[in-house]
Amino acid sequence: MPVGTFTGASLQQLVDFEVALERELTEVDQDVAELVGLAESSEIPILLVSDTYFTDIQLTELLDRPGLSGLKAARQFRSCQHGADKASGLWEIVLDSAGVRPEQLVHLGDHPEGDDRVPAELGVRTVLYRRGGEGFAELLEREHNPVEPLGAHDPVLDAEHGDFGITALRAKALQTGSGEASLSADAAWRFGAGVLGPVLTGFAEWAARRGHEEGTPVLWCPMREGELLSELVNASAAARGWNVRAAPVWLSRQVTSLAGLEVRDPQAVHDFVRRSYRLTVAQLLATLKIRPGEVPSLAQHLHSPLDGAELVDRVGVALTETPHLRNRLATTVTATRERLLGHLRRTGALDGPEITLVDLGWGGTIQYQLAHVLRMSGIGNAVSGLYLATDERSTRVVGAGMRIEGYLGTAGHPSDLVRAVSRSPEIVEQSTSALCGSLVDFEDSGAPVLGPAAGGQTQHQQRTAVQDGVRRFQALWLRQIEGGEGVWPELTGAARQRLRSVLSAALRTPNAEEAALFGNWEHDDNFGSSVVTRLLPDDLLPAVPYMSPNDLDELHMRDAFWPGLIAASDPQLSAARRAVESGALDGAAFEPHGRAESELRFRTADGEWHDGPRKRVRVNHNGLSFARFNASGAGITDVSLAIPGQPAVVRLDWVSVEVQREGTPERAVLHWDEPGHYAGLTHAECTWLGGNLIEFEHPHSAVWLPITSAGPPASSVTVTVAFAMLPQSVSRLAPRMPPAPAVSRLRGRLLEEYRTAGVRAVAAGAARVAARQLKGEK
Repeated sequence: MPVGTFTGASLQQLVDFEVALERELTEVDQDVAELVGLAESSEIPILLVSDTYFTDIQLTELLDRPGLSGLKAARQFRSCQHGADKASGLWEIVLDSAGVRPEQLVHLGDHPEGDDRVPAELGVRTVLYRRGGEGFAELLEREHNPVEPLGAHDPVLDAEHGDFGITALRAKALQTGSGEASLSADAAWRFGAGVLGPVLTGFAEWAARRGHEEGTPVLWCPMREGELLSELVNASAAARGWNVRAAPVWLSRQVTSLAGLEVRDPQAVHDFVRRSYRLTVAQLLATLKIRPGEVPSLAQHLHSPLDGAELVDRVGVALTETPHLRNRLATTVTATRERLLGHLRRTGALDGPEITLVDLGWGGTIQYQLAHVLRMSGIGNAVSGLYLATDERSTRVVGAGMRIEGYLGTAGHPSDLVRAVSRSPEIVEQSTSALCGSLVDFEDSGAPVLGPAAGGQTQHQQRTAVQDGVRRFQALWLRQIEGGEGVWPELTGAARQRLRSVLSAALRTPNAEEAALFGNWEHDDNFGSSVVTRLLPDDLLPAVPYMSPNDLDELHMRDAFWPGLIAASDPQLSAARRAVESGALDGAAFEPHGRAESELRFRTADGEWHDGPRKRVRVNHNGLSFARFNASGAGITDVSLAIPGQPAVVRLDWVSVEVQREGTPERAVLHWDEPGHYAGLTHAECTWLGGNLIEFEHPHSAVWLPITSAGPPASSVTVTVAFAMLPQSVSRLAPRMPPAPAVSRLRGRLLEEYRTAGVRAVAAGAARVAARQLKGEK
């Protein structure tokens, strides 16, 4: 660089500044320091062989660090000194000058050419210091392309604050490997070491510092995540010398919600019932310790899930309409509250004036409900919370006068990070949970009563591997604190910027390996229900080739926990999603049909039709389209689908309807995916052309799906449609395609009626045909 570029400094001053900056930006690798110490104690000579322009004095200054005293007597071979680098002659100079045979040397270095291949060909025994291990470059690449700017600095390398050693230690953790026997467990360990490890290490360090600064003697970590979080917090506090400790405590949304239920407030009871949507009416009554016979008005609905607004309203009214039931509820709530308080007293959580919770967070629900329980009980302990991140729901905690803080995000900001974790929190929750079920109650002795644990033995092994990977990264981080020069940075401030990009990128754009690993993981409802769901739902797998990135974003939480995981299961869909989220591709590219919308309507037992949800029509990279609708109501008998929302010829590949029938906890699944199935449907202003082709003549043209022919009416339905479409002119001047022959339509209708309802339906259908013929109808 021309000296004239710089003003006000001599050449020597500039050189001195560069050396000083180099020293400031580098840290001792503790594994290398241990190797140097071993060589020194064993009186084994050390040679430094380096491609560098530093002088011997400058290099000595850079290497004058704690733990590297054995290098002071080391002989240096520098490329600038000998006019040759390691790949083109320096090694021959080393062997000649040192007077040793090649096999007497063991060389450790990180360059595949100069440190491994070239010296190995000369006979030197080499150890290649690999950086990052398998897949690390891919992790860094996805973090270089955030969905939104996370701040004023590049998310991977902040020019003002640096990288804090995060990338180097991630690389080091992954380079060491897991030692896991199975490929899936090894992949789980790498996710823990490379993604969750840095994030949770930073969170634990931040929580420990906050507790130390506030003079909080104990931080309480709610189970099930509390076992791991308290371990990480205690390790951070010990390494930094902070006067605080963490301990697990049993709490859950279900128990705190029930313990704080205001039974005299019908709206509060209604809200509790609504949050229990995974339960059947009978399961809800069991949770409330109420016998079915005590609520005779619900006798016909005991096996119905609480998935519809109308049933929720009726149950809420039934539970509060008589003094007897309100008293029964009050007895249950009071007993639950006393058991919860008993547990808190036994653990010591009520010993101080304040309970500070350390948890993953999101809405601060447990903190909010626990504070309400304490107020109801006349206990004056304040409740505060330190969380990994909190979303917009946490503002009610602030509004109630409580202290609540988030490490990576607070009250929904920064929006991209908080949206990612609150939309797909399950993998973080499952990865950090203890190997047990969720808390559903306490015994009189104070022992927790737990629900069933989600996942089998394989998932438990993989979850353990993730947590071991987290511990590995934290161990490397703490080792740098203990073995460094006393200035190893904290992750409590500006480093959060870097860690936001690590977590948000992993949740938004998981890779194929992560999709294969976590797709089979199960997640439990965590509100009293025994329902478990796969993170990659089985029913959505056939729909992946039909989806666009915009479809993924519109999936409901009940449909898919982790949309990014669905995208990762298909390379083209994953690439399209990354392109849209990075801004390289406009999402409108998948919506070429203006404002056309698919629409679902449903008919109930009283013969009335009701408007259901609408969905934009999109065409993905395969030229295919996807739509999914959720609808609920009492006594659903038929579903109407206006699939293209415009005049079009549609290739209807398949329709799947998941039906929750009234009076039963099981969900039935109905399929239409054969030509005969489509022939037997009712076509409202549309024409079956044969096979799986249907021409929709108007925007409101629809096919009707009978869902009661094989059972009672439904309380809710989930309809998934996979199709391809050829738009037609709205002018209707284009030639019309001929319909399927009448014989084929009749045969298809009879076969469909037989498939769905048996011989009686066929006989009824034949009678209708005969009646029309008698009247001269065609």
